[in-house]
Amino acid sequence: MPSMTSSIARAAAIVACGFTLVAAAPSFGPPWISIETPPNPFDAASRGAALIVHTFHHGELVASGVTGTAEGIVAGARRSIALAFDTTSRKGSYALRKQWPNDGVWMLVINTGGQAQGITALVDIDAGEVGRVRVPTRRSGQWDLPQQVTARDVTAALEARAGSAHSASR
Repeated sequence: MPSMTSSIARAAAIVACGFTLVAAAPSFGPPWISIETPPNPFDAASRGAALIVHTFHHGELVASGVTGTAEGIVAGARRSIALAFDTTSRKGSYALRKQWPNDGVWMLVINTGGQAQGITALVDIDAGEVGRVRVPTRRSGQWDLPQQVTARDVTAALEARAGSAHSASR
């Protein structure tokens, strides 16, 4: 007959193995990106930011980092500005302060997870402020998966916006 101590030790070992298997289980699937605007003015880390970027993996905030550029057309010339993001007090959240001029037509291209396997948010800038946000996706079964955004996609979207702005100013 097993002793009470050995039964408890065996149960503890089984529970520990279960935790180890859960912890070792890989997470599959793509990352996700979300844009928050306006940022919380009561949070010192985001006060004064144009927007906050949140990075996720399967619904969990993850600190995967972000990269981005402000892409613009100013006086008919294409411009590109590398964006610098600040970490905030929340894991997986990054503050972006305004780094683009008011003149011209601008779009922010913000990525997490890398260009090839990551996800990109396209943020229109209207009159110097954050406007429409799009996260290009494609449908696969029941899931919306990230769609790779190419330089050609960005140029086409930016030129379409510049054309619309030019038509509206006439």
